[in-house]
Amino acid sequence: MNISIVIPLFNEEQSLPELCRWIDNVMLKHSYTYELLLIDDGSKDSSWNIIKQISQKNKNISAIKFRRNYGKSAALNVGFSKAKGDVVITMDADLQDSPDEIPELYNKIINKDYDLVSGWKKKRYDPLTKTLPTKLFNWAARKASGIFLHDFNCGLKAYKNTVIKSIEVHGEMHRYIPVLAKWSGFTNITEQVVEHQARKYGVTKFGLERFFNGFLDLLTITFVSRFGKKPMHFFGVLGTFMFMLGFILFSYIGGQKLYFIFNDLPARNIVENSGFYIALSSMIIGVQLFLAGFIAEMISRNSYDRNNYQIETEI
Repeated sequence: MNISIVIPLFNEEQSLPELCRWIDNVMLKHSYTYELLLIDDGSKDSSWNIIKQISQKNKNISAIKFRRNYGKSAALNVGFSKAKGDVVITMDADLQDSPDEIPELYNKIINKDYDLVSGWKKKRYDPLTKTLPTKLFNWAARKASGIFLHDFNCGLKAYKNTVIKSIEVHGEMHRYIPVLAKWSGFTNITEQVVEHQARKYGVTKFGLERFFNGFLDLLTITFVSRFGKKPMHFFGVLGTFMFMLGFILFSYIGGQKLYFIFNDLPARNIVENSGFYIALSSMIIGVQLFLAGFIAEMISRNSYDRNNYQIETEI
């Protein structure tokens, strides 16, 4: 099978018939063998009934319905587990992603051997309150991940099948699938300028809170990707630094006190010196960080996937 198209959706009853017809026309035009996986993320409208009607007419369509709304990451993860095509395409169900982009995405994966091709909506039809935070978010993601993409959150992406079978998408990590792919050893990543269409039906399902959640997820995935297998390298180094800083300050205060005593000079009580409490707090924090790293290291070493390594080929 050439292509698997995975589409998570939530309350998209108006756009589904048009989207499925559009995709089918593109697939027939280019003679692709394909499957269309629709993941209904607990829609409250008639989306599921429409999906059942469409799937009866088009045998390339299969669908999964969640009992409740779990989020886009969960929908993508389930869709990835079912996908069988050589190339896996993801796109949104709101008609803002154009199926006409699929052939070029497919070509870059098959003929140019990219692992992942991410869409870049260079010209957007979104309000300024959405585009400005998006630019800031993408800048931070580029700096933290080392992957130069203009639009991490674009739903229109193409993957080799081996990529989506090697990663697990959970929480709100759908924004960082390129980072997850790079972490798994798939570094041949590029982007393609795609058309962004104005929303035709319904309203957006995401609010401003997604940007705050996105930055928190960025911190999480950056830490996990760098120190997930070696937490002591982070907590241990930071703990040692804090402890030594406090110890040096405490030694200075204590040494100063002894110098005054041995030279019969008036000296303040150590506990009256604010530096004493700073030094003590620093040493306590250092020990706590070191212990946190030690505990995290024990948990990591006993994790079920501690020796789960991505093997590319074997002779």
